[in-house]
Amino acid sequence: MEFQDRTLRCIDCGSDFVWTAGEQAFFADKHFTNEPKRCKACKAKRVQRRAVDPAAGHDRTETRATCSACGRETTVPFRPSQGRPVYCRDCFQQRRPRGPHGA
Repeated sequence: MEFQDRTLRCIDCGSDFVWTAGEQAFFADKHFTNEPKRCKACKAKRVQRRAVDPAAGHDRTETRATCSACGRETTVPFRPSQGRPVYCRDCFQQRRPRGPHGA
């Protein structure tokens, strides 16, 4: 497959950056399916920020939901996917598989 340089827009700073044919070939070789979202400068800043604070960049959203098992109102630390069950803490704990020692 022949790749050509492409211009993409950085989601952090909004500037255009070039995704080179060589970089595209590398992505294809690694079976990466998503294009890069950030320019090299913003990617470097993000890596640096995460090195200093590993929790940085992790958007933990508390979302209200209704437990699929008991019907109680609860909050979960993610956005539920449509069609997938959501459990409150108690029901989730009951559904977790137990280890070989019952722990």
